[in-house]
Amino acid sequence: MACLHVAKLHFAAAEFTDALRALDMGLLMGGPLFKSDLHSAVTKVSAKSRPAAVRASEQNGPNLDRRLVRDDLKATEMLGVLPPKSLSCKTVVKKSGLSLEGFLREHFLPGSPVILTDCMAHWPARAKWNDMDYLIRVAGDRTVPVEVGKNYLYPEWKQELITFSQFLERIRGNDSSSGAPTYLAQHSLFDQINELREDICIPDYCCAGGGELRSLNAWFGPAGTVTPLHHDPHHNVFAQVVGKKYIRLYRASLSEELYPHTETMLCNSSQVDLDNVDEREFPEVKDLEFLDCILEEGEMLYIPPKWWHYVRSLTTSMSVSFWWSDYDSSATS
Repeated sequence: MACLHVAKLHFAAAEFTDALRALDMGLLMGGPLFKSDLHSAVTKVSAKSRPAAVRASEQNGPNLDRRLVRDDLKATEMLGVLPPKSLSCKTVVKKSGLSLEGFLREHFLPGSPVILTDCMAHWPARAKWNDMDYLIRVAGDRTVPVEVGKNYLYPEWKQELITFSQFLERIRGNDSSSGAPTYLAQHSLFDQINELREDICIPDYCCAGGGELRSLNAWFGPAGTVTPLHHDPHHNVFAQVVGKKYIRLYRASLSEELYPHTETMLCNSSQVDLDNVDEREFPEVKDLEFLDCILEEGEMLYIPPKWWHYVRSLTTSMSVSFWWSDYDSSATS
């Protein structure tokens, strides 16, 4: 494979960052055939490049605050950026220590959202991912795809390939007033970077229905990133590892009233901008019932298939989504 050959040449010249970039292009663009070879090569190159990252982090000094999320959000600031009517209707029910049987009976089978608490305390990510130095050490030279712009429904939206260190610097310096935030969104980061995959665990709830895990994606970005109103085809446990997000949910049965795009590629996305609803063009939206919540650090939200949802980061945020299908869906796909 060309990527392995190019990486070998860079490695021989002690160009370790370039070698990692070549290997990441293979992981991002290639199929599964050479995946194990690429990961083995990444491990070898990282062993050479990582000491430099450690030395750089040590130069920051012991007293420098390198947390991504430092200050708690004030309630007045939070409410000021939310869509109209937020947190004024029904909020998503929150349950602690919910058994798999209870989840199946009370939420999975009836298709009812729920916030699951006390499920992530054992994740290494809970202690590690708010540390810039840790993230740079394990992933700083890795190349990742990011989205730049308000969201994918806007014409100025674009995608870029940058190093994870560059991404972290962007989100650390970003704020919610920026017109072009950088968002690492819906990327299978954990198939690419093994060290980050080892920091998380697949929730037992994803076994509900006897199906199979469909995708495991990262959603990392600064305050102010928005995923517009849309729905997904699978069951989803959305885990909030660092920071907090506002999430609004509408039942699948309200699809017609939420004005989906007619284009095939966007038919799961609404034409309605919840941050600036045009009530003359979309008159039915203002009276629709919804659920919403502030998803706090360390909590998970179960989103049933086809439920419409809007997501806004209230702080710098790192989230993980677990999509899975039930047995009937898996058997027919």
